[in-house]
This record gives sequence, C-alpha cells and structure tokens, in this order.
Amino acid sequence: MDGPLWTDTHAPALADLPQADVRERLSRAVEEPMNLVVQGPPGAGKTAAVRALAAAAHDDPDNDLVEINVADFFGRTKKEIREDPRFAAFLQGRSRMAKRDMINHVLKESAANAPVSGTYRTVLLDNAEAIREDFQQALRRVMEKHHRTTQFVVATRQPAKLIAPIRSRCFPVPVRAPTTDETIDVLAGICEAEDVAYEPDGLEFVASAAGGDLRRAVLSAQTTAVEHGEVTMSAAYETLGEVGTDDAVLDALRAARAGELADARSTLDDLLHDDGYAVARLHALAGEVDLDMVDGGDDRLHLTHLLAAWGAGRETTETPLWAAAEA
Repeated sequence: MDGPLWTDTHAPALADLPQADVRERLSRAVEEPMNLVVQGPPGAGKTAAVRALAAAAHDDPDNDLVEINVADFFGRTKKEIREDPRFAAFLQGRSRMAKRDMINHVLKESAANAPVSGTYRTVLLDNAEAIREDFQQALRRVMEKHHRTTQFVVATRQPAKLIAPIRSRCFPVPVRAPTTDETIDVLAGICEAEDVAYEPDGLEFVASAAGGDLRRAVLSAQTTAVEHGEVTMSAAYETLGEVGTDDAVLDALRAARAGELADARSTLDDLLHDDGYAVARLHALAGEVDLDMVDGGDDRLHLTHLLAAWGAGRETTETPLWAAAEA
C-alpha cells in the first residue's frame, strides 16, 4: 500500500477515542500522572490510547513519550538491539553486556532522563505479556525508584501474566474492543477527512468484518479506498474477499484429521504470522480453549493442542467445519 497508513495519519486525540470509559479513565492521568496497565485484545486501540494520553499530557510528546515494544528486545539479537537508533546512545561501548543487562540499562536510562518539558516522562512498555518474570522484578525496582518523575504505562492483552507487585502499582485501564457502531463512526470520520466517498453499508461491512479490531478495520478501509477510490459495499466485499483465508483453515483441519500435525502446525503459523489471521476466528470454533488463551501461554501452543485434539477425532463444542473438511 503506497502512502502513509491511515492508522498513523489519523491517530486519535484523547477526546476522539471511541470507548467513552477509556477516555474518562485516561483523562484522570493527564493532570495527575499515575502508572497504568492498559489491557485489552489485539487491535482494540491500546497503543493509540497511550499516545493520545501523551499528546494531552506533554508539551513535547515526541520526546517525553518513550515507547519500548517488548518484541524489540526479547525477539532480537544483542547486535540488533545495540544498532537500533533508539537505544544506541544508551548502549555505546557496552558490547559485552548480557542481553538482560542491556534491557535493564535501557529501561533505567529511559526512566532516569529528565523530561524535555513539564515534570515527568511517560514510558510505554507495549506487548508486555512477553516480559519474563525476572525482568518484571527489575521493572518493579525501576518503577519504585523513578515514580516521582516517570509515568509507566504497561500495555498488554494478558494482564494475568504480570506479577502482582506491578499490577498493584498501576491503575487498570481496560480497553474493550470497539463496537461495530463505534468503528463505523471512526471510519466515517477518516473517509471524510481523506475526501473518500463512502456508503453506510460499505463502512458497516468493513467494521463487521474486522470483528472488533479497530486497526484492521482502518487498514481494510484504506485498502478498499486505494483499490476502488471509494468504500462501498461492493468495493469492500471485492477487496476483503480477495484476502479470505477459510481455505487455509480447512487445509489445517484436514491435515490434523489425517494425523499430519506438522503440516497443520505449519499452516497455522502462516495464518497467524504471514496472513495476519485473527486468532479469534479460530478459537471461536472451540470454546473449550478460550480460558487457556485468556489466562496465559502462547496462542500457537493452545491452537496446536486444539488441532491435535481434532486430529484424534475428539468432540469439540464447534463442529460445522468438519463437514467441509471431509468434503
């Protein structure tokens, strides 16, 4: 997709967040900074909400909001971390430092630096469910030391994976998935700002297809507008229909039923990572794994277990796709 993403160019202000309860809770943290746990499903707008808070709270949010995505550390090599321009200044001359110490050093320096404007900085730790417990203990100590000058915001889809000392030091901000009507309102505002023609049923189709994932809805609307110059029902159906993945799901089910778990797992990896397939669509086929996925662990682990159970012919709460898989 050419050009800037609508998710960036139309990032919401605090007053424009679609969830009224989130607006109200975050507004409290503007005048009285406090540590926060921003929790909710993927695509609900957690990161956008924190950026909106920073824009309202800081005169210079570009410098006084420090964003650290956990994947920037735990999913990368030491060399990649050292060469990241955001962290290079902190790690200069520290090539022999262990990865854990590198992470702790960057966090401490980010928290210790004086704000460019105002009296405090905001440090966002995104995708925090991936933080190991030993690092969470180190984070707790940094939070305690710098609580007067640094606001820590922990964004996660699995708050249960945070240790109790961190949760107890943070005000919870649940970010629910926006409703279809709320998503439609967001899409309509963006289309009007972009001078893109749209029809209400086209926006409703895009919003419904996104299933509460606001980021996905905005990007789907942009893709439709780029390809067709408008967001109508027919244009959206044609655009979104081209990226359907139901056949791939059926392939995974057929492979699992045939006992070819490796092939089923490979297809699952492709759906989750390459195609951006929503985990919710798969877990809706088997409600029995819902609690496991919410409480913790790796999504892929639970879904692979589900495929193995299907492959063994075990009864599940949802069976309609089996008929298609056997066809």
